Amino acid sequence: MQIIGYETAAGDGPATLVIGTDGTVKEHPLHTGAELSFTLDHRHCAGDRSDGHHEPCSRDDAPYCEVHTSHWPCAVCTGTCAMPVAACHEEHAVYLAAFAPETVKVGVTRSWRLQRRLREQGADRAAHIRTVKDGRIARQLEADLADRFPDRVRVPTKIESLHRTVDGDRWNAIVDEFDPIETFDFDYGFSLDTRPVAETVASGSIVGTQGRVLVLERGGTAYAVDLRDLVGYDVTTGTSTRSLQSSFGSFE
Repeated sequence: MQIIGYETAAGDGPATLVIGTDGTVKEHPLHTGAELSFTLDHRHCAGDRSDGHHEPCSRDDAPYCEVHTSHWPCAVCTGTCAMPVAACHEEHAVYLAAFAPETVKVGVTRSWRLQRRLREQGADRAAHIRTVKDGRIARQLEADLADRFPDRVRVPTKIESLHRTVDGDRWNAIVDEFDPIETFDFDYGFSLDTRPVAETVASGSIVGTQGRVLVLERGGTAYAVDLRDLVGYDVTTGTSTRSLQSSFGSFE
């Protein structure tokens, strides 16, 4: 078995790990309160999957080798392209997203994907500040705001503050500048008293997921796992016996 992908809990269901087994593709749901019991083995390219079929790849590059890496042209777009992707011509939303305690990023997405996109990123709060007719205009507006707000937030930064809350006064002051169309306050169904320990592990009691961050509990310690860091690992069923760093709180 190999972990070949993941899906965040952006819709109605739970987040899932995507498992490749003997050429087939199966989803392993990450239900809160359930036990996750995989031991990680060798990591290599996750290969290719389509139409329920998995084509393995033995190259050591992970999560994907050069052959199986796809590049999304919109990732570096600043609104100066010829809109080569069909989605560019759809209505877009420009938004601000807040991550505890004080990080605010600017982003764009197709209007119909707005809430889903925000949940995919694990935003704590957000504000829809503009609606425009296409992706080129949206990217231009995003670029105009780039001197004030980053357009991405690294997962380690999110993990470091997963136990904290957004500075409401600062957030409200920023949002008030833009007269937002709509604001959002997201609840991911769990809270933490202390900062979780960042780890790459796939066994423990599932506390919940926020964006692509999975929180597991083992021995009184909460561990935060970037789901992308699991992609490519061969796994066997059973709880890992590897020693993990414990939080100070587990000794109290």
